[in-house]
Amino acid sequence: MNPLLARLQPYPFERLRQLFAGVTPNPALRPISLGIGEPKHPTPAFIKQALARAIETPGTDLTGYPPTIGTPALREAFAGWLQRRYGLDIDPATQVLPVNGSREALFAFAQAVIDPTRDAVVVCPNPFYQIYEGATLLAGAQPYYAPSDPARNFAVDWDSVPAEVWARTQLVYVCSPGNPTGAVMPLTEWRKLFELSDRHGFVIASDECYSEIYFRDEPPLGGLEAAMQLGRTGFPRLVAFTSLSKRSNVPGLRSGFVAGDAQLLKAFALYRTYHGSAMAPPVQAASIAAWGDEQHVADNRAEYRRKFEQVTPVLEPVLDVRLPDAAFYLWAGVPGGDDTAFARELLAQYNVTVLPGSYLARESGGRNPGAGRVRMALVAESAECLEAAQRIVQFVQKNFSPT
Repeated sequence: MNPLLARLQPYPFERLRQLFAGVTPNPALRPISLGIGEPKHPTPAFIKQALARAIETPGTDLTGYPPTIGTPALREAFAGWLQRRYGLDIDPATQVLPVNGSREALFAFAQAVIDPTRDAVVVCPNPFYQIYEGATLLAGAQPYYAPSDPARNFAVDWDSVPAEVWARTQLVYVCSPGNPTGAVMPLTEWRKLFELSDRHGFVIASDECYSEIYFRDEPPLGGLEAAMQLGRTGFPRLVAFTSLSKRSNVPGLRSGFVAGDAQLLKAFALYRTYHGSAMAPPVQAASIAAWGDEQHVADNRAEYRRKFEQVTPVLEPVLDVRLPDAAFYLWAGVPGGDDTAFARELLAQYNVTVLPGSYLARESGGRNPGAGRVRMALVAESAECLEAAQRIVQFVQKNFSPT
């Protein structure tokens, strides 16, 4: 067996299962889970119809092997969306590539770009999406956890990374909007990362799967958009990752794409050809339909906004929580400071599942930046999320209010 497998840590949901072992949730209350960031809004009918039609249509049915790089029509759909969303002039032949959801691509990309013979380091945010860590370890590199700054809505503190770490860095994972905090990177931080990339030669992988769920008037800045604004023609050493899962409520479709530096994508396409990562033709057809429509995205975003407008004010009096910039999580500080005990007792007493923040981070500099917080995924319908929030208020008032 690959000895690097032994370096992998249990996934947060496995740790949650272990935490809840022996807990009997209150049987008088129906279970409500805010633990997993899996979209629950209905998949738009037109996407399902496009998928069904494609299965029955010669050329997009299941009778042939699909090309790894996708069809020209699919790549043009990616480039068209990037132009409409960010104003980017993208070459669909060389600067985009289909992937089977951003998760597998974020993992595979590290395997393609890291040279483990050179004492490689990968910098990732902390808290973070655990795929970054697993991809790093299995590529034979060492992760470095850049802490988030609570004073800046948990934006990553890139300045805290030592110069000797940057000198060994081959890859940086960026997540904007962030998971679990919802923080969005401004142009000033992108400029800083680009300057560091120019100096040290590392690649930037920009995870942007939450880009279309936001709560401000202005949509989140994307990595390629930032590069364009700073005159970085050709997006040197930068690849952005995005997905239909959250944008279009199709996590089961496993559809997304990467875009950016043509030289990197050429090498990544070669890797994916051997990896066997082609997208099924019916999925390609449904994806073209999804990327070509914005009304369902606006409707989805409006539903999240209404939900957060209802839930956040309910929780603010009892938790350290505020509306995020984007994404569909609330990142809440809990009374008492023990996030695992809070999650375990909340399940036992009120049958609500939340994810301890310490499970989404690693200890660095003597502290775990997720400790004392929980992540709540507001993915269910509004009434259920509101009921969960009301139960959390009751739980806090019962267990933490001064007597």
